[in-house]
Amino acid sequence: MMIWLYRFLFPPAMLLASPYYLLRMRRRGGYRSDFSHRFGATPVLPPKRAGVKRVWLQAVSVGEMLAIAPLLEGLHAEPAVEVYLTTTTSTGCALARERYVGLVAGIGYFPVDWWLFSRRTWSAVAPDMVILTEGERWPEHIHQARTRGVPVVAVNARLSNRSFRRMLKFRGLTGPLLNGITRVLAGSAMDAERFRKLGFPADRITATGNIKLDVTIPLMGDSEKNALRRELGFGDEPVLLGSSTWPGEEVALIAAYQALRAEGLSARLLIVPRHAERRAEVETLLKASGLNYHFRSRGAAPSPVEVVVGDTTGELRRLTQLATVVFVGKSLPPHHEGQTPVEAAVLGRPVVFGPALTNFKAIARELVRAGAARGVADAAGLTVAVRELWSDESARERMAGAAQAWHRANQGAVERTLAVLRAELAR
Repeated sequence: MMIWLYRFLFPPAMLLASPYYLLRMRRRGGYRSDFSHRFGATPVLPPKRAGVKRVWLQAVSVGEMLAIAPLLEGLHAEPAVEVYLTTTTSTGCALARERYVGLVAGIGYFPVDWWLFSRRTWSAVAPDMVILTEGERWPEHIHQARTRGVPVVAVNARLSNRSFRRMLKFRGLTGPLLNGITRVLAGSAMDAERFRKLGFPADRITATGNIKLDVTIPLMGDSEKNALRRELGFGDEPVLLGSSTWPGEEVALIAAYQALRAEGLSARLLIVPRHAERRAEVETLLKASGLNYHFRSRGAAPSPVEVVVGDTTGELRRLTQLATVVFVGKSLPPHHEGQTPVEAAVLGRPVVFGPALTNFKAIARELVRAGAARGVADAAGLTVAVRELWSDESARERMAGAAQAWHRANQGAVERTLAVLRAELAR
């Protein structure tokens, strides 16, 4: 049986990978609290009530946590439903506890996906339905659901190019491990087709659309924007934002910014690294550049600066509202998976990204086709694109309008997703 092979191989694989993950957790911080959840412990949950279905919803990190807000609100509005919410990262957990305490029965960390740990958590939670978001597909977790007759619904489900190739190549191994997924609610028609090619029955797949496109972002007023600018050490200059950047991309952004200044163009640079623990690495780059800078985590800037590093959690949406042009990270070579361009587009900001946002391939293609975004081949191309947009206000306005029109045309995924969840819960 394939699940026993997975159970046998998982412990040695976990031991081999543990130094890498423990080091990353130490750098990121915040994992000491409730670490026992990883091994099957859970927070104290209220006793299950007659007639009330318990849903276990797993959202891996901050991006997924932000996206599920309308789903949680919709499920909370159902009197016969309660949600136990888990996450994988400390930042995701902090965000959940900040925003969702009143909407859920409990918040915890997702257990390591091994037999004894998963079974222990399952026994404590005893869910009536499991919801997995985006790329979450844990074989032991899914097997525990199947043996208990609990439906598993994958919402906003997607398959990156790499995941799809691997699963297609090893379909004989991955298929049996994942066939406990009851319904696949795909984030796009392309993802739905990929699941069909992997052997998922067509009647279990629905392209409900991307729930991240239904996001509503609270807009700051002018006074709030001005106050944030003062905190950052910026005046009223246009801002180039590097959103969720990865190694090498800060260098490219600094070069693009310096090219603007060399031409006498007014600008400020705002860099938000995907992982705040890289702050020392980013600071080394800034020192070498000769630019004066400030880190957001150090409080309000004491004086005007050229560059700000947004090394805090949960502020990207606010910071994006100061941007004139947004570069979306993890997209310049050698990176290719891409971070999400959705929120910048929702806020009507002109978007620039590298050649291959494989995790957001359909969205990137649609944004470019709509005239809301520009793709560039490399760091030199980023500099060219930024210089052109900085000098062409009408082009920026067209891109902003196109981004918002694209967003309006692609809403409705949350209600379609909730409709399926309600139907599954009613069975």
